[in-house]
Amino acid sequence: MHFLGLPLASLAPYMAAAAAVAVGLYILKLRRRPVPVPFSPLWTRILRDKEATSLFSRLKRILSLLVQLILLALLFLALMDPRSAVEVVKGRNLVVLVDTSASMQASDGGGERGKPRIELARDELRKLVQGLGASDRMLIASMDAVVTPLTPMTGDAARLDAAVDSVKAVDCRADLARALRFAIDTLRNVKEPEIVIISDGVLGDPRDALGEVHLGETKLSYVPIGTGKRNVAITQFSVRRYPLDRARYEVMLEVQNLGDKDEQIELSLYGDDVLVDLSKLSIKAGERLPRFYPSLGGASRSLEARIAVVTPELPRRDDLTADDRAFAVLPERRRTKVLAVTPGNTYLEAALLLDEYLDVNVVTPNQMNDALGKGKYDVAIYDGVTPSLKPGLPALYLDPHGNDGPVKVDTKPTPEPEFDAKLERKHPILRWTAFDNIGIAQAFRLTPLEGDKIVGASNAAGPILVAGQRQSTKFVVLSFDVRQSDLPLRIAWPVFLLNCINWFVEEDAEYLSSFKTGDVWHVPAPLGVSSSAVLVDPHMKKHVVPVQEGRAVFFGVEAGFYRLQAPEGTPGATSQDGVKRDVLFAANLVDPTESAIAPKTEITIDGKKGGVVAGFKVGVRKELWIYLLIAVIVIAAVEWWTYHRRISV
Repeated sequence: MHFLGLPLASLAPYMAAAAAVAVGLYILKLRRRPVPVPFSPLWTRILRDKEATSLFSRLKRILSLLVQLILLALLFLALMDPRSAVEVVKGRNLVVLVDTSASMQASDGGGERGKPRIELARDELRKLVQGLGASDRMLIASMDAVVTPLTPMTGDAARLDAAVDSVKAVDCRADLARALRFAIDTLRNVKEPEIVIISDGVLGDPRDALGEVHLGETKLSYVPIGTGKRNVAITQFSVRRYPLDRARYEVMLEVQNLGDKDEQIELSLYGDDVLVDLSKLSIKAGERLPRFYPSLGGASRSLEARIAVVTPELPRRDDLTADDRAFAVLPERRRTKVLAVTPGNTYLEAALLLDEYLDVNVVTPNQMNDALGKGKYDVAIYDGVTPSLKPGLPALYLDPHGNDGPVKVDTKPTPEPEFDAKLERKHPILRWTAFDNIGIAQAFRLTPLEGDKIVGASNAAGPILVAGQRQSTKFVVLSFDVRQSDLPLRIAWPVFLLNCINWFVEEDAEYLSSFKTGDVWHVPAPLGVSSSAVLVDPHMKKHVVPVQEGRAVFFGVEAGFYRLQAPEGTPGATSQDGVKRDVLFAANLVDPTESAIAPKTEITIDGKKGGVVAGFKVGVRKELWIYLLIAVIVIAAVEWWTYHRRISV
């Protein structure tokens, strides 16, 4: 017999004190109380009968003392937690990995009528906890994009039961390899190690950057969850504004039928919570249906896509609703402040008037320094002048001269060059343009530095259009006077200018309309925030997140709209009219692997097939201290009943 509870050396003083108190109370109980009687001869016969039974009374009093001492002994023995030697040696160590990925939100049987798989998983987990042996120890961990231990390795059933209630599914896929490596590290160098996976089997391959996970001698058990597989999901969703018309935008999305039956769906687009488009589609089993919506309007900031299954004679909701909605945020339509330095160029000034979201200030070269000192600009355009590139102010150089600019310019011009040597049509500044066969009177050869991009070059003049950056400040150099060419007569001229401005301010090239759940997000922080920001999730719960290099860092596992706010009292975080300058952004699941919810009845990892969970007998506990406490209660109840029946008095 082994004792795993409090040691005898610690309990001995308390045991002696408790026994002394019990004996003292017993002695006080034996003290006779004087009772006055009216006539003593009447009690003579009674006293004779009392003397006849005095031996039996003494025996009852001794038995009462022994019962009290036995109760105390049982209580202290329960505190010592006695275990048999066999139980101590054969106790199992289990890590239970509960799948909490998006597929576990599926309700088998159709939407609201079915029971979510995560609830079924909690039910199975409770059975395991209730069936633990006396020497078994268990650790419960949730398994999604990360693995989160919910308990230590313990045999405390109450603590394990409390952890079961905290298990919930999130909007991201499960990282099986990470969870298995955590479990293997936890079970290293312990006896009877076992990994139990409770999941629907939508887990992916047990492989990561380190290769396939090896279980070694660890036992693998699997508890399958779920039966349904009907699901139509939004698997792609993105949106962007038109560079030449900021009031309009285009949407690209993809809908996929991951079930085994043809479905009919209604696809709705909401802009700022107002319906802007509704279409009814038929999609075959296993089909992937892309949809493109050009030139939409009616949304200022937020956009949401929703699908509803309307197949006749079937439930109006599929088994997984988490992927029936997708969210996106449109780039803010803010005005870009442009400084145009030119001695006078009607073609340049007219082209900059085409975009209503450009705030243009045209100055002469003599007024340039004064304008830069008084105002703050997003973009500078230098026409015929070549000042040095100022940090933080991206610039477009037209017809530069000298070596003060970001690249060197030859002094000898080349007559009538063409873009016949190189033209990077995929570069952002040349989108939707055609620079072929532009008539140019003369151009100057550019000498770019290492890392610069030659966007356009001529066989005769060499590089004549170069883009690059110096200390994170972008620039574009066009080495000829546009007035001595036919470029201003083409639609490519204003498009080229707006492309350069858009590339400088990064509104199109690097803007993300939504983030993906299960990743670390780096969100541009609000104005004035330097160390931390306040993140408001889709449930309006606030989180304090760190800010690094101007971006808030947060690991997101839930789809929806988020707001990033500056802490109270941050200078510049509130506009003059008292409105907070929040950063709105969106997050989506959009994961075809996770949306394929057909459950798997078995899994195989490292050549081992997940076996049926065994050795858990619900309702049977082998801890002797439980039965010792039951014995104390039973003996106390019997002693109380005999006392009040005048049997043991």
